[in-house]
Amino acid sequence: MIRRTLTILSLVLVLPLENSASAQVERFVDGTHYVTLEDPVNTRDSSKIEVIEAFWYGCPACFRFEPLIEDWKANAPIDVDFMRFPAMWNGLMNIHARIYYTAQALDALDILHEPVFNAINLEGNRLQNERQIGDLFASHGIDREEFSRAFNSFGVRTRVNQAESRMRAYRIQSTPNMIVNGKYLIANGPDVPTQQMMLDIVDFLVARERAAL
Repeated sequence: MIRRTLTILSLVLVLPLENSASAQVERFVDGTHYVTLEDPVNTRDSSKIEVIEAFWYGCPACFRFEPLIEDWKANAPIDVDFMRFPAMWNGLMNIHARIYYTAQALDALDILHEPVFNAINLEGNRLQNERQIGDLFASHGIDREEFSRAFNSFGVRTRVNQAESRMRAYRIQSTPNMIVNGKYLIANGPDVPTQQMMLDIVDFLVARERAAL
């Protein structure tokens, strides 16, 4: 009788734990909170879990996302490889992608990333031509001739083309989007109403990928 009572008691205690674990696993659902890509895209470092932010400098939502993504990046686990790439589907976005890769080529991305966002979203400077962009770079200590060479270089054009190809592979249709390990796409929508929830889903999928290693 005592043994039977203990067995029943153990079941009563274990079942809520099992239900809780199941609820955690099902917290975010494929096709609702994220999309599994039909054709996974290779990551740049297979020894880590890649997390990508697809953004546009002219996107107000991306501008608002910056403090959150910077905080998340600063606290990301060491096995996570974070990177950004600029999305583009029109001429202005292509120019803004060139800004990103020009700053990267000049080893000035840390200096210019925030000022570019601020110029477009706070100051009303659309940065839509080389002169306007050169002025911004110059105001942050970048030589105009060095800027012009980089902005019009084959290397920057190649990186822009690669980003455009990557965007198509990930089926990006809005910004900001997050991509986890070349497999999962996360975007804002009715079922993902906040940017913090996007990052919660990123953490969920990173944990899933880590467990699968």
